[in-house]
Amino acid sequence: MSSVAPLRITADAATNACVLTVEGILDGSTYRTLRDAVVKSALDQPEGVVVDVTRLDAPSPSAWTVFTSARWHVSRWPDVPVALVCAHERGRLVLQRNGITRYVPAFADLESAVAALDRPVGSVRRRARTTIARALGCAEARRFVADSLDAWDAEDMSPAAATVAWLLVDNALVHTLSDPALIVEELGGTITIAVEDANSSPAMRHEDTGGGTDVVSGLAIVNSLTRTWGSAPTSTGKTVWAVLGPENRL
Repeated sequence: MSSVAPLRITADAATNACVLTVEGILDGSTYRTLRDAVVKSALDQPEGVVVDVTRLDAPSPSAWTVFTSARWHVSRWPDVPVALVCAHERGRLVLQRNGITRYVPAFADLESAVAALDRPVGSVRRRARTTIARALGCAEARRFVADSLDAWDAEDMSPAAATVAWLLVDNALVHTLSDPALIVEELGGTITIAVEDANSSPAMRHEDTGGGTDVVSGLAIVNSLTRTWGSAPTSTGKTVWAVLGPENRL
């Protein structure tokens, strides 16, 4: 009888980054666990993520694509840099030969990886987060978004952003048993609304084809009110997010 390959993931904080140290076997049984852990770290720590794979063994070279997959999931939002650390040259060559370093660079030590994450001086990402109790629901979501944007002098985006928050929170309350977490971000004039829940099923638009044109899903409305939206898997469920720009003002 085969056993599930062990995988140990340890998270630590570094300057402007979350550092994940991964040990064990990367294969079909642990691929998703590692991918979702990297994605969740990127969503929680928007400055950057560094993954130390020095003690990670991948019997199949294709398993290393877990890191390009994780980077793809966060490429539109929050678009954070992800880097790898491998202390031995043999491992870095394997990553290079399999095309991983085209999208996720690999370094010989942690200091070099963290330094490579530094972004040019410019706009500061502002973020607020709260948990929405089911009893308070969408009204609390709208209030939290309005208060956050008012504090950041971005109140002109409140009508659209609060509506998107209401729709995403309502979707989580209807389709999951979670008390969803609501995240509001502002970066360079764009606003992101994100909702985390404990259901791993990806968010999808569901239209009632028999109900006529009057039946429209909440995510269809989100799509019409925003630049882009998506659903990212995490180690605890998923995060559904939407990005609004000045052109989305109501």
